[in-house]
Amino acid sequence: MSSILIQVIVGGLLLGAVYALFSSGLTLIWGMMNIVNFAHGDFVMLGMYVAFVVWTLFGVGPLVGAPVAALVLATLGIIVYFGLIRSVMKGPMLAQILGTFGLALLLRYSVFWGFGANFMTLPENLVGGAAAATGIAGALIATFFYIAPTVGETLGIVAFVTVSLGGFGSVPGALVAGLLIGVIESVSAYWIGGVYKDIVVYSLFLCFLWFRPQGLMGKT
Repeated sequence: MSSILIQVIVGGLLLGAVYALFSSGLTLIWGMMNIVNFAHGDFVMLGMYVAFVVWTLFGVGPLVGAPVAALVLATLGIIVYFGLIRSVMKGPMLAQILGTFGLALLLRYSVFWGFGANFMTLPENLVGGAAAATGIAGALIATFFYIAPTVGETLGIVAFVTVSLGGFGSVPGALVAGLLIGVIESVSAYWIGGVYKDIVVYSLFLCFLWFRPQGLMGKT
């Protein structure tokens, strides 16, 4: 095995660890509260922007930006729980989908407005902890991923694919799935080009769910 390929695999594991970090919050909320948060990717986007602002103002890297992002996003997560999640949990699944999707749009276009188009026991603690994880992940991924208000769409899809592959409600499954997706993305980009890495990941994902729809560690 060449040294370049080893570096690619290691890079994929690091990327997968970030995927696993923010996806674990999504699957934790689903497993403990039975709610799907369609704004999850946009929380990661906010974490990226918090880290970017910290870097711009103070010139410090993710070691400082990550804790700040975690604190900001945890606070926001608790506010969102009391302001929205607690109410929509009492309604049907459609209310959860529309409520969290509306929240995603609110967060996304608030960032557009603010930066310009070019620029676990208590449920509130659970949501706050999951949001803090997105803040840390956002600060870490901001060092090598593009930063834009719409990046939450891409990261949201990654989170849902990771959670589905690992098994809804299984945090260990999300961790393993995140690492797998990171390695597959990196190796396929190295072998056949970055343009095709998403095709490879989602094709393998669909093939796997064909044989095991409950995911790696999900319950049947």
